[in-house]
Order: sequence, then structure tokens, then C-alpha cells
Amino acid sequence: MSRIPEPVLVTAASQDCVDRDARLVLHHAAEPGDPLLCRLVARFGAPKVVSAILAGSGADLLPADDEECAADRQSLADRAHTLQTRCYRADPDTDLATAAQAGARYVIPADPEWPPALDDLGDAMPLGLWLRGELGLAAAAARGASIVGARIATGYGMHVAGELAAGLAERGWSVVSGAARGIDGAAHRGALAARGITVAVLACGIDLVYPRGHEALIGAIAADGLVVSELPPGTSVSRFRFLDRNRLIAALGRGTVVVEAAARSGSLVTARLADELGRPVLAVPGPVTSEASEGTHQLIRDGALLVTRASEVIEQLGDLGTDLAEQTPWDRFRSRRPRDCLDPIAARVLDALPPEGRAALDTVEAALAAGLEPRVVHSALGRLSVSGWVVRDERGWSACRRP
Repeated sequence: MSRIPEPVLVTAASQDCVDRDARLVLHHAAEPGDPLLCRLVARFGAPKVVSAILAGSGADLLPADDEECAADRQSLADRAHTLQTRCYRADPDTDLATAAQAGARYVIPADPEWPPALDDLGDAMPLGLWLRGELGLAAAAARGASIVGARIATGYGMHVAGELAAGLAERGWSVVSGAARGIDGAAHRGALAARGITVAVLACGIDLVYPRGHEALIGAIAADGLVVSELPPGTSVSRFRFLDRNRLIAALGRGTVVVEAAARSGSLVTARLADELGRPVLAVPGPVTSEASEGTHQLIRDGALLVTRASEVIEQLGDLGTDLAEQTPWDRFRSRRPRDCLDPIAARVLDALPPEGRAALDTVEAALAAGLEPRVVHSALGRLSVSGWVVRDERGWSACRRP
């Protein structure tokens, strides 16, 4: 190990470039969201952390007499060889060149398009991200909703996910998901079909495609939306990397909508992460007999917001007072019924009166029939008469026949 770190990291380039190169090296030191590395970078800066790791003195960054740092110091000492070896093997120039060939770029927290939402991850915040697509990530995340769910989804779940995503996209919201089979893919396709914005967060390098059958889908997302990866180019998928990327999906949306999830599902992990970040968790109900919806039903029992359409999602995630749920056709039908305009007392009195032409009641009789005081009924009859709901003849009051 004769490599000297200083010529690589200390150059005539700007401090921004030095920081960027150091972060590229640290991507290889550990898996995404490593809390120890994140804490060190936040405290000392990426260049100093890389220099210490390459020199085998990472533990010396932390004072030996600080009890609060004792666990981190011991962890650095235990991991010193692994961290050093992995950093020495890093090649930032190759990573950047590979990403560029795939049409991708590398961004760090100092860049304008870095979304502030990711800062909420704290010690699990990414060191940097590879992005593929013309869209800025900050702009996409500013008004985004995450949609996740089962890979082995039912036709019902696929339909609902697509409709939700299309409805969100039509209203100017971006749809964030993980590009997996099932609900993820349906959500991305729904947003694209509505000519909206969608963001795919990968569990592999930005230059790779997973699953293999989604080459066309991910290409379409890159063309009209944004593909995101936290992993260095060339990194293959693994089970734990799916779980790591879920925290990005949870953070990039204003809230997370779960559409179909079994009792044990990675989507429930995303929902839990969203809840820990203070983001709303929403769930779509499914048939009570469907195993594919057991997880979503449990979320609802645990307090997740039940949603069935895009406007309900927007009402929960949007700006207070401006993003309200639209009425369904049934709501609009019900609100058009004339009786809905009556106050409760008037409606009760009207119900107590016989139809016009059959019989009639005087005020006292109407009061007895309605179970109200005569003076209250007298006032209500006056209101009903003015609005044409009742008619009075020599026998008393009766309800008018209305179309």
C-alpha cells in the first residue's frame, strides 16, 4: 500500500472539487447511509475523513477522552483495515466517466439541485447521488409523493397505483418510486402516461438496469423524469441495498402511499421510515380477503390515512387551504339534491308533513309529528313556505310535490 493520498485529494482545483472527489471515494468505503461515516463527514468534512482513513488513522479523528465518541472511535479502529482497503480501491475518475457514458451526473449537498428533504435523514443522509435525466432533483422533490407496494401485485393494485400516479401527475405532482416490478412500475407508467414527472430510485448503479425487463421503462423515466442512485456505477443489486434505497424514497416524497403490501413487505419498511421522518403515511384499502392487502390494512389500523384517489393524497400532502380533495361524482350528485340545502330542523318538519293532496296538519299537529316545540315548528314552516317546500290550505300544512 504505497499510494499517497495527498496528490489525489489536494490539488489546485477548487475546494468544491476536493470535497466532491472525497465523497466519491467514501461511496466505496461502506454501504449507503452508514451513520458513522455520515457523522464524521458532517463534523470534519469529507476530505479530512478520507485522508485519515487512507492513512489508517481514522480513529484518531475522535478524541480519546471523549466518552460520547468512544463507540465511534472503537468502531473506526475495528473497521480501519476494511475502510482503508475499500478507499484505496476507489477510482473517482472512472466512476465519473462511467456515469457520463450512461448520461448521468454526480451531485453533492453543496449543489443547487440537492433537495433539502434529504437533510432530514440526518446520520443516514447520502454523501452524494448519481442522477440521470434533465430534471433537477430539488424541483422534483418539492412537490412529490412516494408510491410503493408489492412486487407481486394484483390487477386491482396495479390499476389503483397507475390511476393514483396519473391523477397526481395531472395535478403537477411528481411520483417517486423504486422502479421495481408490480406497484412501482405501475406508478411510474401512470405518471408517464399522464405526461407527468416521475423519479425512480435504483438499488443498483446508475449505469445498470434492474429488473432487466424494465430497460424501456427506466429509459422513459430518464427521458422525461429522473433516475437516481446512491451507489457507485457498476454496483449490482442485493437485498439489503433495496432496504437502503427505501429511505431515499421515503425522504424524497412529502408522504408515502402504500398500494398493496403483504403482512411482511419491504413497502412497510418504507412506510415506517416515512413515519420516522415525520412524513404522512397513506394506504389504499383492498379486498378484505386479499393477502396482498394485509399490510396496508394493518397500516390503516395503526393510524395510516386511508386514501382511494389522487385528490385525497394531495389534500393530505399539499399546502393547507389550497390543495383540497375534489368531490367524487357521487359527492357532486348528493350535493345537488335540493333537500341538502335545508337546515336539520326544517328537514325534520318537512318529513313529518303528509304529501300535498292527501292530508294536512296544523302547526300543533305538525309539532307532535316532528317531536318538536310548536314555536320551533312554526318558524320552520315559515322558512319552508318561503322556499316553496310546503303549502297551506284551510286544513293546515302539507309537503309540496317536487320533481
